[in-house]
Amino acid sequence: MTRVVTALVVGALLGSLDGLTAWFTPEVRPMLAGIVVGSTIKGLIAGLLIGFFARKVNRMGPTLVFGTIVGALLALVIALMQHGHYLEILLPGTLVGVLTGYATMRYGRAPAPAPAPLARPSGAS
Repeated sequence: MTRVVTALVVGALLGSLDGLTAWFTPEVRPMLAGIVVGSTIKGLIAGLLIGFFARKVNRMGPTLVFGTIVGALLALVIALMQHGHYLEILLPGTLVGVLTGYATMRYGRAPAPAPAPLARPSGAS
């Protein structure tokens, strides 16, 4: 799979697991289905951004940093909208980003190099 597709799949899977961690917070258990759907969408968005970044940069270190930042920022937006449970939202959301970045670089197929332009024979116009 390409890096973008790998990042989308991993982001969605980890996002759904991120949403399932809400079960450990008893007061939000009645909203668990909505949280899982929202976290899956958040994981897809993170995966898309991380996948395009990994395709362009093609290095593990910067992709991990980018994934960490993307995961943390998306989780922060959600935490600020909830006005609480910051650690419970930020920690798994950040892990989604860093793990998506790692899996994308480790298992995603690197982009194919561009073909070299055809050389013109010397003396030809």
